Amino acid sequence: MKKIMMAFAMLLAAAPAFAQKTAEEFKAQYERQAGYVGTSGVGVENILNKWAEAYPEDCDMLEARFSYWLGKSFTNGTVVKPVDKYLGNKPVVTLKDSLGNDVNYFEDLIFVDTLYAKADQYIGQAISIKPDELKYRFQKLNALLSYEKDCPDLTLLELSALIDRDSKSKPAWTYLGEPAEPNLFVSAVQEYCNAFFRLGSSGGYEAFRSISEKMSKLNPKSTLFLSNLGTYWLVAKNDSKKALGYYNKVLKIDPKDYAAIKNCVLMARRNKDVKLEKKYLPMLIGVTEDAKEKASAEARLKAL
Repeated sequence: MKKIMMAFAMLLAAAPAFAQKTAEEFKAQYERQAGYVGTSGVGVENILNKWAEAYPEDCDMLEARFSYWLGKSFTNGTVVKPVDKYLGNKPVVTLKDSLGNDVNYFEDLIFVDTLYAKADQYIGQAISIKPDELKYRFQKLNALLSYEKDCPDLTLLELSALIDRDSKSKPAWTYLGEPAEPNLFVSAVQEYCNAFFRLGSSGGYEAFRSISEKMSKLNPKSTLFLSNLGTYWLVAKNDSKKALGYYNKVLKIDPKDYAAIKNCVLMARRNKDVKLEKKYLPMLIGVTEDAKEKASAEARLKAL
């Protein structure tokens, strides 16, 4: 009997060693390893597999798997492009070909499609479990934007669908597990518009226009996306007349909108339209907080 009791006591003492880890313990182990070797480094996948086996619907695990496969999916490289800028960046080096023409080399991310698809799969699972958590939505969009580069068609579709969800369903968005700030969603959409614009490609400009038009219709009293449309026509299409029309719409809503006034002054100056410049210079003088700019504008107005 004593032997049985001793064996039972030993079994109880050993039990904690065989107890399954909690999700929090797996996360802590993953974060330690990732901190040493990176999110796609040696030993990380083994931890993720055990974590997934124990907690297959843990969104922290799915996010970690997304990071693992996204890191595995690309390498840094260089590409040759027949342009002066690519993805908003200048070439890292320019060489001459046999005919003396410039050959521009740009830094780029080279993706393996099958590995990227795995990353997308895991962040998609996290979204399906927590559809109102914006962190996962943004991670998917950021990865797509990097993957598609200067032709962000899928990113545009994904962002457009997210805007539809926001406008029709009015979800109780969260960010990092906490209720999202009231302006977070709109601010994030504007950041993606800026990212599209910085691509400097026809696809990027059209995505910039499409989202700006959509958001402007949903927020007719906001000047933010109307101003975007003015910039689209000014920069992407070189159409000062249409750009001016949008900037004037902005100024009807907010007569002190600095960016709209400044762009109108620059357009007038570029087009050598003295009448138009005389119209907007006093407005610029009234809103600018920069003493040098104000003095310059006053001197320019006197000279006209």
